[in-house]
Amino acid sequence: MWSSYDPSSFAESSDEKRKRIQKEKAAKTIQNAWWIHVKTRLFKLLKHTIRAAEHCISYDILKRVSPLEAELLKDPSILCKVRFRFAGTNFPPFIVFKIFCISGGQGSKYLSGKTIITSRSEAASDACRLMGHRKYYKQILQDELQYKRYGVTDEIDVATVKDYMQYSSHLDETPAYFGGRHNYWRRLSLENFPRTMIMYDIMEYAQSGKMSARLRCELPFLLLRPENEETYHAQLMAVCQIRFVTPHPAMASPLGLDRRSATTSERCSYQARQKIAKMRKAYKLNKEKKEQKLDISTPLTGHQEAKIPLQEGTVNQTLFVEEEWEKEAAKLFAWSKSLGEDTGDD
Repeated sequence: MWSSYDPSSFAESSDEKRKRIQKEKAAKTIQNAWWIHVKTRLFKLLKHTIRAAEHCISYDILKRVSPLEAELLKDPSILCKVRFRFAGTNFPPFIVFKIFCISGGQGSKYLSGKTIITSRSEAASDACRLMGHRKYYKQILQDELQYKRYGVTDEIDVATVKDYMQYSSHLDETPAYFGGRHNYWRRLSLENFPRTMIMYDIMEYAQSGKMSARLRCELPFLLLRPENEETYHAQLMAVCQIRFVTPHPAMASPLGLDRRSATTSERCSYQARQKIAKMRKAYKLNKEKKEQKLDISTPLTGHQEAKIPLQEGTVNQTLFVEEEWEKEAAKLFAWSKSLGEDTGDD
């Protein structure tokens, strides 16, 4: 039994195992380096995105999230600034935003029932009577729970700069019905970014991992390290520049499908020509009737009774022609829209 044992086979198997382990380590090293490269590239693109969003298209993004709050950016009496930041515990991070009011050294005052109505005032008893005992006690209990949890929930609790920052952050995160500002960091979704900008392609690439052809064309320029202010500004403008989506070239289809689509397009174009001719005819008819109406001279007093039915009939017929023209125009618009969608899908 022991005479058939060959020690060289054990040595060969150990060498193969060592080589296999070395190959696996090399593959893992290459894989880690590649993932670091991909994440670094994605982080640069996301950094361009939040910078462009903050400096160029804050109003456009905020209008998609909340149109009422977007009007604050246009109010000259209130200097507001929208700031964008990264958030999340995993990579890639998501983008959050928050609205800041720039007071310019004058300061701002938020009015709420929590700060104005004190427990010893007559307004407190009036509020209890109007709200009801249950809602009033629930409000008081909520204030006590917030104080137990955070510690700094009122102006009298502020003693240091750290306490003031904690108190300001607590006001931003507290809802308005509890006496707060309700101005917290809110998350942006993919639908909040304009589709006509590369910014949308970058966010889609961060979420799905699929890179569009438009982003692939601009990728070398966006990944350049800006050496001056002009290059940095050009990169921001490239991210937020409005671009029109070009339809992809149609793929090769079977012969029967091509013939069927060609026949359908010919039939649709023939129907469109018929509708256009019909609308032109109705328009000319309406125009001629208006001209005839203007050419009619003022009749005598004895023929006034005969003039009124003629005008009523003309007006009714004109309205009928206009309604028919509007219906045909709506049908033509719907057909052209469906034709454009079919062309885009192909």
